Amino acid sequence: MTRLSVNINKIATIRNARGGNVPDVFKAAMDCERFGAQGVTVHPRPDERHIRYSDVREIAPAVKTEFNIEGYPNKSFIDLVLEVKPDQVTLVPDPPEVLTSNAGWDTIKNESYLKEVIATFQDAGIRTSIFIETDERMIRNAIKTGTDRIELYTESYATNFPKDKEMAIAPFIHSAKVANEVGLGINAGHDLDLNNLKYFARNVPGLLEVSIGHALISDALYLGLENTVQMYLRELRI
Repeated sequence: MTRLSVNINKIATIRNARGGNVPDVFKAAMDCERFGAQGVTVHPRPDERHIRYSDVREIAPAVKTEFNIEGYPNKSFIDLVLEVKPDQVTLVPDPPEVLTSNAGWDTIKNESYLKEVIATFQDAGIRTSIFIETDERMIRNAIKTGTDRIELYTESYATNFPKDKEMAIAPFIHSAKVANEVGLGINAGHDLDLNNLKYFARNVPGLLEVSIGHALISDALYLGLENTVQMYLRELRI
C-alpha cells in the first residue's frame, strides 16, 4: 500500500491568520498519525507564513511514523534539517517568494549543487527526495545527484484528469518506469485529492508515498479530520 503523508501547512496558515495557537498545529500533526496517516509533512519557508521553524522543532521528536520536511535548500533550511534530523527531506526548487511549489528541479543544470546538498543530508542519515517533473532526462540524471527518491510533481495530472484520465496518467506511468529502472524510489504530490488519487496510485508502478495537504485539509473542514484521513487511506488501498 502506498503511504499517506499529510502536509499540515494549511492548518498553520489558519492559525497564523489570527495569531495565538488555534488551531493547534502540533495537535493536528499528532491527530493525523492517530487517525492512521503514515507520515507528517511540513514545508517551512523563510517568511514562516505557515509552518514556523519552531513548529518543526516541536513536532519532529513527537512524530512516531515518518517526518518529512520539504523546502528550498538555503542555509537556514539545511541547518534546520540537520538539527531535527527528519526521516526524509524533500528538496524543492521554489524560491522564497512563490505561493506554492510549481516546478521540478532541472537535475542537469543543478546536478553539482544537488549532489553536494544531498550528500550532506545523507551523511546525517536522512533519506532524500527531490521534487521533479515527468521529463525523462531529468529523472535519469537525478540518479547522478545521489538522491534516494524523486517526488513526481502531479499538478498536470490533476488538471487533465477530468478531461482524459488516461492521457493525464500516461507521462507519470512512463516516468515511474524510468525511475524504477534506474533505482529511484517514487513519491508524488501536488493537487492529488479524493477524485483522482485512487486512479493515480493504481496505475503508477512502484509508488511508495503521496504527500497531500491542501485538498485533504480542505476536505477536513467539511468532513472532519479523522474521517478525511480515513477516506484518503481507503483510496490508497488498491
